[in-house]
Amino acid sequence: MKINRKTDVLLIVDFQNDFITGSLAVPGAEELIPLINECMKIFRTVFLSRDKHKKDHPSFRAKGGPWPDHCVENTYGEEIHPGISWPLNVEVATIFKGMNQEAYSAFERTTLDIMLKIIDTKRLFICGLATDYCVKATTLDAIEKTDTEVFLLTDVIRAVNIDPDDGEQAIKEMGEAGAKLISLNDLKE
Repeated sequence: MKINRKTDVLLIVDFQNDFITGSLAVPGAEELIPLINECMKIFRTVFLSRDKHKKDHPSFRAKGGPWPDHCVENTYGEEIHPGISWPLNVEVATIFKGMNQEAYSAFERTTLDIMLKIIDTKRLFICGLATDYCVKATTLDAIEKTDTEVFLLTDVIRAVNIDPDDGEQAIKEMGEAGAKLISLNDLKE
């Protein structure tokens, strides 16, 4: 599949230290570093979604939520993993989500849908973490809230898998909702 560098956009979901090696590490997340770096070489426009939470976020266990503290603002855990290589010819925009409330989707209480429309995005390619939470919510919202074709890079995602087949179920659900399931090898500059 040939990528149109003017109208195709890559969205990297939550590739942050806490989800890779930190307090909420996703199994196999480190394996994605070279794959994400490869993806970024193909696209001209890349959006990064980032969890960003205050210290007393309602999703944290200490506040009665389901998750350990993670992606607390101004900490190493909140930063994009340092293994990511930024190609010189890539335009990157960051979307912060979940500052005061739980937000799995990069579209939830953000302007991502408007930004994609402004730059005349025709196809959106999604990768990152975690398949069964933020990738799934973002992909489903992309299908519902944008006029773009939505592609899921199934080999450039990893799942939390609280139950062993959560990731596979999420991929199935995204495909049934209309996401086109592809791999990195399907992409060409």
